[in-house]
Amino acid sequence: IPYFGTTLTTWLWGGFAINDPTLTRFFALHFILPFAIISASSIHILLLHNGGSNNPLGTNSDIDKIPFHPYHSYKDTLMLTMMITLLFIILSFYPNILNDPENFSKANPLVTPQHIKPEWYFLFAYGILRSIPNKLGGALALVLSITILFTTPFTHTSYTRSMMFRPLMQLTFWTFATTLIIITWTATKPVEPPFTEIGQLASFLYFTFFMANPLIGLAENKISNFT
Repeated sequence: IPYFGTTLTTWLWGGFAINDPTLTRFFALHFILPFAIISASSIHILLLHNGGSNNPLGTNSDIDKIPFHPYHSYKDTLMLTMMITLLFIILSFYPNILNDPENFSKANPLVTPQHIKPEWYFLFAYGILRSIPNKLGGALALVLSITILFTTPFTHTSYTRSMMFRPLMQLTFWTFATTLIIITWTATKPVEPPFTEIGQLASFLYFTFFMANPLIGLAENKISNFT
């Protein structure tokens, strides 16, 4: 990052190289982050309880509500029990099923693994980063691939909130979902043709979706006005 990249790196590392302060800072971040997520989830549930939620049709649903308990509390308790049971089965009988073989190799600070990659839920962002040859451009695209998700509530221009009656938007959404899967897949492959070209095309389609979303909504509004 120009101008302040070196200063930012030194501040994150806690020095001029990765050392004990770096590990302490990132460990503290991983410790605090779950509590921040729990706090945000609690606020979300509180607002949901007080203000209610939307429905697929976008109409007022205050006249047709049911109590949270026992209708939803029993269902959520059953699902939570099933998830915890599955987690304990994996931990007890198949502890290595989700591990990467590289995790069993002895750590060597002088040797970098040949195909280093993040966890699967970050692979789409890593694939976008890797698809751009320029280092600065790749870093900006990586940050933009996450931050652009927060713009979707503000770029919704259609009169209809649900996609149930919007076939063009349904097609666009499933194209976007397929693109996301392709980016994730290419991020696990070596940096060589044809995976590089496929990743670049999929990354272009990824950002195109967010630019096409408001335009599709405006077009659907005009069509609905004519009908």
